Amino acid sequence: MNDLFQTLFYDKRISELYTAEKSIQYLLDFEAHLAKSQAECTFIPSQFAEVIAHCCKVDKIDIPQLKAQVGLGGNIAIPLVKQLTSVVKAESADASKFVHFGATSQDVIDTAMMLQCKDAIHLMLPLLTQSIEQLRVLALAHQDTFLIGRSFMQQARPISFDYKVAIWIDSLQRAKQRLESLKYYLQLGGAVGTLASMPQKGLAIAQRMATNMGLEYHPISWHTQRDFVVEIATTLGMLSGSLGKIAKDISLLMQTEIAEVFEPAGKGKGGSSTMPHKRNPVSSIAILANAQRVPNLISTLLSAQIQDHERATGTWHAEWETLAQVVQLTAGSVRQMSILSNGLEVNSDKMLENLEITQGLIYAENLSFALAETLGKSEAHEMVEELCQEATAKGKHLKELALENAKIRSFLSEAHIQELFSPENSIGFAHEMAAHFIQ
Repeated sequence: MNDLFQTLFYDKRISELYTAEKSIQYLLDFEAHLAKSQAECTFIPSQFAEVIAHCCKVDKIDIPQLKAQVGLGGNIAIPLVKQLTSVVKAESADASKFVHFGATSQDVIDTAMMLQCKDAIHLMLPLLTQSIEQLRVLALAHQDTFLIGRSFMQQARPISFDYKVAIWIDSLQRAKQRLESLKYYLQLGGAVGTLASMPQKGLAIAQRMATNMGLEYHPISWHTQRDFVVEIATTLGMLSGSLGKIAKDISLLMQTEIAEVFEPAGKGKGGSSTMPHKRNPVSSIAILANAQRVPNLISTLLSAQIQDHERATGTWHAEWETLAQVVQLTAGSVRQMSILSNGLEVNSDKMLENLEITQGLIYAENLSFALAETLGKSEAHEMVEELCQEATAKGKHLKELALENAKIRSFLSEAHIQELFSPENSIGFAHEMAAHFIQ
């Protein structure tokens, strides 16, 4: 099914990291580095390590046979090590004795999982940076564009479009910082994590291996303490949610009745199978769909943290496909955001038109606060509330009634009232807040 929806929900580059061939190669990389590191620490003969490393190539593995044997072994590492041992034995019977020496299946799988995550996130980051920059350019171009701010889906007060986009940028910058701060750990502990099968040299081998593989060394095994895995997943989950929030805003702004913002147009993009006039928010839809799926996958990983003793029964196994899906879905959303943010169309005229839908009621708070300086907050609020009800009942603009109201005019000049009903005078510190993220 992934192939059918590859261009919608995923990023092909990241999906390729999770093919059977590439996944197996990550596992073999562990075995090659294990042998090399053991040789460097004089734990096994270097000539045997060279033979093992030479044989750790996916094209030497019978993948159909491997897939058939996974169900028998309970994980992929067990039949893979058997095949690898046979391959090495064909080259050197002596070298084959040192394949997977002192390690356990979980060491292989956990380390391969970390390598995949590291490579996947490394590929995601440039696209995320690209999206942030594209949104920054958009915000700079619309510092003087005003639209309605909405509270509980209702018109509330005017805001500037650069402020709205800056909020998007802020969340993506934080997500980027979290991704950049992630650490990826080597797992090497053997049967119960104590490296008992590598006497005298175990800790040195683990440190050397982590360095050689570009991974973090941790001084104790984490076979059944899974916060390293969950940290990666939840960090991606927060990014997925931030992307989903932006997609939700854009899809709502694309509604026919709103029509303030549109996804970039493209031939064949966003059409309907039956309605020629439609322009669907395709990228937003994909991001939102992924954002619906990712939290439930993460809940599996959080639940799987409760593991038994030194090696887990079932809970560890629940992580394998789950984490891979979290990574791939989030990567797909990052890709879609890079498309979405590149040429987002802004209808500033429609934004101004929508600011007038309530006939000035969105400026009621401005009027109330201006009167409060003389009347006090309670009396001013009560007066403006009655005026709003009158405006609604008569279908008149609130500004018109304010200008006609003798009591209000005794406190506020016509020029002052005109200013109170201007969007640029109603956005508070929106520009100053936005400047931190778009300059």
